[in-house]
Amino acid sequence: MLSRWVRQILQATVYDVAIESPLDLAPRISERLNNNIRLKREDLQPVFSFKLRGAYNRISQMPSDQLKRGVICASAGNHAQGVAYSGQKMGIDTIIVMPSTTPDIKVNAVKRLGGNVVLHGDSFDVANQYAMQRAQQEGLAYVPPYDDELVIAGQGTIATEILKQWRQVEYVFVAVGGGGLIAGVAAYLGEVAPHVKVVAVESDESACLKLALQCNERAKLPQVGLFADGTAVAQIGALPFDVLRLQKSDGSGAIIEPEVVTCSTDEICAAIKDVFEENRTIVEPSGALALAGMKKYVAEHGIENKNMVAIVCGANMNFDRLRYIAERTEIGEKREAIFAVTIPEEKGAYLDFCRALKGRAITEFNYRYQAASDQGNGAAHIFVGIGLKNGVVEHQAILKDLQGYQVTDLTDDEVAKLHIRYLIGGHAGLDDEHLFRVEFPERPGALLTFLERLGQQFNISLFHYRNHGAAEGRVLMGLQLGNHQPQELTAALDAIGYPYEEITDNAGYQLFLK
Repeated sequence: MLSRWVRQILQATVYDVAIESPLDLAPRISERLNNNIRLKREDLQPVFSFKLRGAYNRISQMPSDQLKRGVICASAGNHAQGVAYSGQKMGIDTIIVMPSTTPDIKVNAVKRLGGNVVLHGDSFDVANQYAMQRAQQEGLAYVPPYDDELVIAGQGTIATEILKQWRQVEYVFVAVGGGGLIAGVAAYLGEVAPHVKVVAVESDESACLKLALQCNERAKLPQVGLFADGTAVAQIGALPFDVLRLQKSDGSGAIIEPEVVTCSTDEICAAIKDVFEENRTIVEPSGALALAGMKKYVAEHGIENKNMVAIVCGANMNFDRLRYIAERTEIGEKREAIFAVTIPEEKGAYLDFCRALKGRAITEFNYRYQAASDQGNGAAHIFVGIGLKNGVVEHQAILKDLQGYQVTDLTDDEVAKLHIRYLIGGHAGLDDEHLFRVEFPERPGALLTFLERLGQQFNISLFHYRNHGAAEGRVLMGLQLGNHQPQELTAALDAIGYPYEEITDNAGYQLFLK
């Protein structure tokens, strides 16, 4: 006899609007993880998110007299678009309450789908409370984002498709926000395919399910990070939590892993890049969360040759976030380490430091001269990023190679990654400094070659470089004349052969760095 949940999921009316999303092979990721990986592409839904399934299933099963009065919801993203799209298809009025801080791109997306947007409050909680009040006062039907039986059943249809598309699946990784998606997936697999392990994945900035499992009751996070905004929920939904506890406790349900996998921002960014390299698709942070958790779970448990699915649950990405994501990806993938290194403030010190790196690729180099009286010991402090080919092993090898220097590992330092790297500078008060823009060929050893050819006759007083993925690296460099003439400096640069331009008269340099 079918359980209530399986019956609800099988009767869900999602396919009036949703597609049966493909389960794509991921050969590159599979090879790297030594497992058979497939991606469930919910980012290909008409609203670029799985949320359409639950929203439409809920709305389509409302009484006709209720639909005439209209529906209301609160959301800053994917649920809003799911409700608006569903209302458009059914020809009913939809009111979407969004926080006043919601980016214009999301507001406009809901409006294009026919939703009547109301901006209220500065957070989801405030907007949600307002939506529920209006629903009660005006007789509107409130459509919850996750804490509802029909919403959960709609999301559970993803599990039916996975089993149909790949009977041999052994693990399913699911991103968790309010819990509607994982509740639907676990409820279905728990009865139909109880051998499949369901693994919950959360951002470490919004791990509300992990907190609830630790407390054995729903608890509220004191604050929530918004990078993975699609899953940025302070408290797991009541009904989803009951479903998950039931699956864990009665011994007959899905194998829910006891520990939630939590992922950092850097790990999520790396997973976004993985999906792009596999499918040339850019997903939102929450959309890549399941894959990020899968990678971490495989590494921590040493799993090989298993059949694994990551649900790519959304792709509503703001374009202006891409630069930040690209910046954090290399560290999340263990392909870059960053350090603060103290070297002598003297000619030739940079050259010696680069030689100590043994030809490794430098991804970033920041330094600004400070007078010995300010330094106290005539030391130069540099901020350097180094590319890694062998992850943690090479990271440790670099630390060993730099034992002769004072080194601080900043790879996991949020302040350094978000702020310090952009603030290194200041007025040096050097009358003999000349500023240049130099183009380096973007290849390992280019900086070392430059320093070797420049020699030790000119002191480097400023250096800024960051690998941005172009064919050439652009470097800002300050050089002191010392006892030399300007034409001797330009002759030395000409001899190196790298394109350069003197910009000593640049207004920004004169105001902030000279």
